[in-house]
Amino acid sequence: MRRVGDILRRELVHISGTGMLLKTLLISSLLGWATCQESQSMTPEEKTVIRDQIIEMFDHAYGSYMKYAYPADELMPLSCRGRVRGQEPNRGDIDDSLGKFSLTLIDTLDTLVVLNKLDEFEDAVRKAVTDVRLDNDVVVSVFETNIRVLGGLLGAHVMADLLRQRGERMQWYRDELLHMAKELGHRLLPAFNTTSGLPYPKVNLRYGVLNPLSRTGTESDTCTACAGTMILEFAALSRLSGESVFEEHARKALDVLWQRRQRGSDLVGTVINIHNEEWVRRDSGVGAGIDSYYEYLMKAYILLGDNVFLERFNIHYSAIMKYISQPPLLLNVHMHNPTVSVRSWMDSLLAFFPGLQVLRGDLKPAIETHEMLYQVTKQHKFLPEAFTTEFRVHWGQHLLRPEFAESTYYLYKATGDPYYLRVGQSIVEKLNAYARVPCGFAAVQDVRTGTHEDRMDSFFLAEMFKYLYLLFSEKSQLPIDVDDYIFTTEAHLLPVSLSTTQPPCQSNNTETVPVSHEEDLFTHSCPSMETLFPNNPSFAKTIRDSYKYLTGVGRALHPLPVREIELPLHDNGMEPVEFLKSMGISLTPLNEVMAGDLGSRKEHKGVYRVKLVAEVSHTEEEEVVPHVVQLISPPFLGRTVLTAGPAKFGMDLTKQEHGVKGSIVKASPYTACGPIDNTVELKGHIALALRGDCMFAVKARRLQEAGAIGVIFIDHREGSNSEETPLFQMVGDGDSTEDITLPLVFVFNREGAVLTAALEEHHNVDVLLLPKERQLGHDKTDKPLGMNIKLRLAEEGELEEGASRGPTLEFVLEKQEVLLKEEEEEDEELRGRQQPQRFCTVAAETDRTEPCSADSSQTTNSDSRPDATP
Repeated sequence: MRRVGDILRRELVHISGTGMLLKTLLISSLLGWATCQESQSMTPEEKTVIRDQIIEMFDHAYGSYMKYAYPADELMPLSCRGRVRGQEPNRGDIDDSLGKFSLTLIDTLDTLVVLNKLDEFEDAVRKAVTDVRLDNDVVVSVFETNIRVLGGLLGAHVMADLLRQRGERMQWYRDELLHMAKELGHRLLPAFNTTSGLPYPKVNLRYGVLNPLSRTGTESDTCTACAGTMILEFAALSRLSGESVFEEHARKALDVLWQRRQRGSDLVGTVINIHNEEWVRRDSGVGAGIDSYYEYLMKAYILLGDNVFLERFNIHYSAIMKYISQPPLLLNVHMHNPTVSVRSWMDSLLAFFPGLQVLRGDLKPAIETHEMLYQVTKQHKFLPEAFTTEFRVHWGQHLLRPEFAESTYYLYKATGDPYYLRVGQSIVEKLNAYARVPCGFAAVQDVRTGTHEDRMDSFFLAEMFKYLYLLFSEKSQLPIDVDDYIFTTEAHLLPVSLSTTQPPCQSNNTETVPVSHEEDLFTHSCPSMETLFPNNPSFAKTIRDSYKYLTGVGRALHPLPVREIELPLHDNGMEPVEFLKSMGISLTPLNEVMAGDLGSRKEHKGVYRVKLVAEVSHTEEEEVVPHVVQLISPPFLGRTVLTAGPAKFGMDLTKQEHGVKGSIVKASPYTACGPIDNTVELKGHIALALRGDCMFAVKARRLQEAGAIGVIFIDHREGSNSEETPLFQMVGDGDSTEDITLPLVFVFNREGAVLTAALEEHHNVDVLLLPKERQLGHDKTDKPLGMNIKLRLAEEGELEEGASRGPTLEFVLEKQEVLLKEEEEEDEELRGRQQPQRFCTVAAETDRTEPCSADSSQTTNSDSRPDATP
């Protein structure tokens, strides 16, 4: 992403005459505004200390990778070794980023230049050129390989070429990284061999897609971001290599997504079928699955100077601000019915969006959403992978994602507000305090417990340190002018001069059909500080202050007083209405609402319609009912019991008296996201499926169609277990899940390993799926039995004739030793009079009896005890 100056730069290409004057005015306004900041300023000395700290942290992370992991793709910071695909337990779709091509090294190359580590950069380029192979027989994600590896090679080539031209370094360099990028581009091209032009989500680096040896090509769906995040890297490759084929394919994919938008709302869905172009998941947002599609429309305009991309972005952006943006929240809606919110949680990937809004010049909502995210990080230390609209943890994992730091950087560059330096400082401190380990930095498995996960993704080095270092650096302290580049979604550097120095290849001009839409101030103009901060240098602060205590962190919680009223709404008088108005509730007589249709409707006197309820109370978190997977076949015989989480859809196991029994069979493919290959083996059995690649509901439907009688989902996060991670309920995909009738449970990785090991050793393993409280051999803890005991106080020896001598308890109370208190007020002369009968109710457990007193505050006389006789 880029700061406001980027869009200014691109606009100046198309605005003649007064362009330089506009730029001068904008920069002057920015500098003048920056001198009027709130009192959170940071001295140059403080910034230097933090910048040096960031360098030390980078050295710790990068040095650990090179020492313990290289040439592996990633570092395992808890194990202090490299992660090599095929040598570690399969994590499902997460491993599709790994192609045995030293991923972390390539992803980090241009970060070394930004951090002014030019010796290390030259050494790393030599290693990449010498050691890295791109023809491995491995299936990789097209999306991840494009943004991380192809983008990394291109960014590093641009930096190497720049240093070579300066004449001081890299004089040996002969465009080797560009040749590697071109080779990789050709290895990704087979993924675009579809009738629609939308790429397959995966490709085999050696055998392509449709080759019998490729082990891929059966996928039918891809995410919107997966297909729509190719244009920057592929267009740059075409412009630098002179081969137009890459840009052509990327443009075609964007054309299909644009054509398949919902014309009524101008929104796109999350998952699309690559063959028939039909939407598979119709929920629409700006987070996971869609995020970088919007980002690349805006950036493609900046990088390539093609107006069609800006036109498309502006239309989408208007729809986002109309339906998805509910400041400070960014919600997911149904693309065909965008007034309906499809889920009550947000994912952390949407943290990039305030930065994109800065790029467009729409700072107010950017400040609002960023402040909301900052408050969430204050509450949980990091952004959870997903959190509810009430800012509770929905999914507690944190993978050291950089999107929040990215938006912080852009907001600081756009506003000059030192507040964002303090936000950046908090990011640095929390990484050091809660993620640093002896061999690098480790992802957080759950922000609620602080437990670590044995992974350090390459984007941590590619993006996080880049944005943090730039945040605390002046332009004069950098080896390059960052304003000459645009950042890809992986923060790789591509020169904005590509559109002028490298003209588009023939046939690479996308045609556009004019679409009418509402335009605003920034649709075709450069943002100015007068517009962003109208006569108010503390404009950003006034916006933030509204959300300062959004999550309740930083202030004492004072519950609001509850006012309960009874109103005679059947009364024709208006007093009740006026009383409600005083409480902030507006009511309108129904007959006034229907005034235009009085001829066909009767007048309803005294009936009112509620327009607004001012206060909404928080609800308690829904309790998760623990389930179990109990292994009941020999040699386990019910002794092995694995804790499991339930689903909010499918069969309700709490209503099945004896649970669901069956033999377990591994699904093929294991993630159950493609067509099921082993339907014969699965029929009548309980399927094991790995989490990842697609939604739980999609997997469940496929396995149900294959004939499975139940599904056990196994977490793909290595080492996760029910002892350290709270259980959760699986949710659907936003659409109706009434068609799913299977029982579904979820087990964490460690429990899942017990199942797979048992299956591998014994081949035929029977299990029982049921709520934990009903597991076989489980001694139920009976609730204490309550009994009502009727006591009659009488004179000693006045036991009723005929009274049962069975389970009768006789209490002997001496006169005047116990004062019995009446529940209702009585006259003073009656208060001291002995009543003929007093009754109390005693709740007693079956194995003990306690004295009963008419007043809980009284203590019975020591001689008052149950009779020893039955």
